[in-house]
Amino acid sequence: MKDQAAFKETLLCRVQARKAALRRRKKILTACTSFVLCLALLTLILLRPATVQATDLMRGIRPNQVAGEAPDDAFVTTQTDFALRLFQACSRQTAAQNTLVSPLSVMLALAMTANGAAGQTKTEMEAVLGMPIEELNAYLHSYVNQLPNARNAKIAIANSIWYKDDPSLHVQKEFLQTNADYYGAAAYQGPFDDSTLQDINNWTKENTNGMIDKAIDSIDSTAVMYLINALVFDARWQWPYLDGSEVRNNRTFTAYDGTEQKVTMMTQTEGIYLEDGLATGFIKHYEGGGYSFAALLPNEGVSIDDYVASLTAEGLQATLDGAVSAKVVATLPQFSYDYALDMSDVLKQMGMPTAFNGENADFSPMGTCDAGNLFICGLLHKTRINVNTRGTQAAAVSSVIMAPNAAPQGYVVKLDRPFVFLILDTATNIPIFIGTVLSIDQ
Repeated sequence: MKDQAAFKETLLCRVQARKAALRRRKKILTACTSFVLCLALLTLILLRPATVQATDLMRGIRPNQVAGEAPDDAFVTTQTDFALRLFQACSRQTAAQNTLVSPLSVMLALAMTANGAAGQTKTEMEAVLGMPIEELNAYLHSYVNQLPNARNAKIAIANSIWYKDDPSLHVQKEFLQTNADYYGAAAYQGPFDDSTLQDINNWTKENTNGMIDKAIDSIDSTAVMYLINALVFDARWQWPYLDGSEVRNNRTFTAYDGTEQKVTMMTQTEGIYLEDGLATGFIKHYEGGGYSFAALLPNEGVSIDDYVASLTAEGLQATLDGAVSAKVVATLPQFSYDYALDMSDVLKQMGMPTAFNGENADFSPMGTCDAGNLFICGLLHKTRINVNTRGTQAAAVSSVIMAPNAAPQGYVVKLDRPFVFLILDTATNIPIFIGTVLSIDQ
């Protein structure tokens, strides 16, 4: 009996000890869960995208299902031609500097804008873009939506339209609907003050994965509308470079002005060779094969300026189509840089000057402004690229700025050369002081 009582007492103690241990574990688990939940909540608060303060003009407007047009040879040729003409014009504009343009980003921003153009303005824009805007809408809608988008080789595209909260500006709903249908464009209305500037730049930063944190540095004082495209590309190499065996520091790169620079070079054996008579190069694939990197090096004696000027859409397509399967020991420098340009002059030279003419531009399908005729007063293009052992990250933002051709108000006096000044007795206008300013010491 004593043994049985002792056994029961021991068993009871074990049960009670186990219950106590379970209670302790439950308390610890509850505390840990609470901590994790709090940490997750804090992370969401800190990392959530910045909200847009501007009024959402898309209320009541929802993208409709629209018929696209599958990209064909004609579309590919016009897009390549636009890309090369834009690249060549920008290279001339920023001679002796690194150039980086995203023709697709500029194309999408201009296509949205062309949906609000009419008359000669529309005709010129369509000539530069390569086809009637109605056809281009259908092609771009299909093309953008069929671009490869995988975990390690992805592209993200976003479009938005920003209107000034001004009773003199009258927005055409049909224009908003068309851009919502084909480009998924959001539309916002704001006061065009610092809060709108922050909204636009927050939107840009979010839609370029932080690679470009500002689409614009300030709100143009005459602007009443911004049409913005943001594009970001992020892809890993199919075969990343291995540190040590394929990456070498302190290698020499000869710059445009002839100076020698120390860089990090990456070398691998590739399998696709390019040659066009003036240059040789290679193609390197990104993971999944949906995207690739092509490089063309002008032959000795051929300047980079002359080579860029020689490129044509048909010639480039022939070079890429004629790529040869061959062993290529390819060496590529790591590089990273930013590029920015107001493309107004570039696009005028390409054949659409009327859109930038305050008196003759016709954007009536976009809207009207009591202050004056709407026209494009600027197209700001910003890009960034980073090519490294892992892969490539690139981003672009294109901002079309619309403004009214307002009549000058009053006079303008700018004291930017020697002048006379007076301090007067206002009752008699007798000068208390009088003097001249011929120079200003800082």
